[in-house]
Amino acid sequence: MADDLRIALGQMNAVVGDIDGNARRVADLVAQAGAAGVDLVVFPELTLTGYPPEDLLLKRRFLGAARAALNAMAFGGVTAVVGFPEEADGVVYNAAAVVGPDGVQAVYRKQLLPNYGVFDERRWFEPGRETLVVDVAGTPVGVTVCEDIWAPEPAAQAASAGARVVVNLSASPYHCRKGMERERMVADLARTNGVTMAFCNLVGGQDELVFDGHSLLVGPGGEVLARGVQFDEALVLPGDVAEPLAPEAEVYGALVTGVRDYVQKNGFDKVVIASSGGIDSALTVLVAADALGADRVVTVTMPSRYSSEGTRSDARRISENLGLEFHELPIEDPMGAYEALLGDTFAGREPDLTEENLQARVRGNIVMALSNKFGWLVLTTGNKSEMSVGYATLYGDMAGGFAVLKDVFKGWVYRLVRWRNEREGRELVPASVLERPPSAELRDDQRDDQSLPPYDVLDAILEGYVEGDLDAADLIAQGLPEDDVRRVIRMVDLAEYKRRQAPPGVKISTKAFGRDRRLPITNRWRG
Repeated sequence: MADDLRIALGQMNAVVGDIDGNARRVADLVAQAGAAGVDLVVFPELTLTGYPPEDLLLKRRFLGAARAALNAMAFGGVTAVVGFPEEADGVVYNAAAVVGPDGVQAVYRKQLLPNYGVFDERRWFEPGRETLVVDVAGTPVGVTVCEDIWAPEPAAQAASAGARVVVNLSASPYHCRKGMERERMVADLARTNGVTMAFCNLVGGQDELVFDGHSLLVGPGGEVLARGVQFDEALVLPGDVAEPLAPEAEVYGALVTGVRDYVQKNGFDKVVIASSGGIDSALTVLVAADALGADRVVTVTMPSRYSSEGTRSDARRISENLGLEFHELPIEDPMGAYEALLGDTFAGREPDLTEENLQARVRGNIVMALSNKFGWLVLTTGNKSEMSVGYATLYGDMAGGFAVLKDVFKGWVYRLVRWRNEREGRELVPASVLERPPSAELRDDQRDDQSLPPYDVLDAILEGYVEGDLDAADLIAQGLPEDDVRRVIRMVDLAEYKRRQAPPGVKISTKAFGRDRRLPITNRWRG
């Protein structure tokens, strides 16, 4: 580390809009750092407002409240670098304030504003133009914000201006294995510029986004001096080197974090899940129980005439294994009422998808009734493979408040359930759930592979088309079956209107539906 400067990383879970609460959390962490003999504490991007505050940034009272909270700060013998939105000369900057014993000493304005993927920063901010290097306990410290380290220039400019340490306040959203990608990049910047890099990342869930922490202190030779844990708050000190999580643990941790923070930050006491006894609802139940605790998760199974005894008993066993409140509400009578109501109108027409969808919509009505009566948040259970191709029912199994598996392909669903069973050392989810051919159980002897390609083929097509923006020719050239490729692409395109009406869900991939992937519903282009 540069000279004798002792640096800590205030890896905190900021709440968007809770300016006073975020400021208190900063003060608490600074006090802990001071007790540990720290000179400098680095916090995440937009520390005081949370990230991303989106169009709250258009509200002048919001900006004024953030500035007032910043102006009230002064920290004894510790210097802190705190993120905030700075309004100046009629524009707003994504800024970082250097706060010492006498309050704000200097302000840096983020130079590089991302405007891709989930980012829309040019909607709200103007870019900064100036490099900032300040003296902290005799060491020159350069300041950067998030995207500034995804290009070489800002850190190089700070080093050229004499910085021995370059800090970065970040709110870098999670996707699978992104933490190690960031770590390699930060290490490269440290080596290239001969500086110590102090990278502090946000942690926690905000709507669809999850922030994984994994804050870093890296020496001039690229050596890791400190690494924050993933998905938990921490005051990261030199010598604290957490081990990175394995892929399954990482993705599962992201799902747990996303569910926990969405539920708790929005003030829900409990969640309710339609548990079918299938693999998707099994994973959703596991994640919810781990995120919230067994006493805050309610499951309900709603069997029809097509539900097998195996799925009915598996739904009950999963809930019993986890100690959850469980209800069984058969839908045969409501379905009979619908059939009687619509019988004359439907006369002369054979049963088809209409009747299958009615079953899903009856179930959707029931879980929403439970939600309305008891104030429970409905967690939906559909996965990314199904959402991609429209293998889901509007106002049925898509009805709810938060879609846990919205960005999780079917292959990952199986992978995560197996991993969770192995970690527990017993079958929280019975082997029969993993071995049974996937089925919506909306007609006799129904299986998913009657309507869709095998999931390994389907997921490979979807990864290329949805996440990689490849077209049919590209996918066919990779050896994927042409008929399947063209059929799946058409299904994805036609289902855009459904996805627009789906609830938000946790982002774990490089391109999730919603904020990340934005295509027109009315669209005649066929790739």
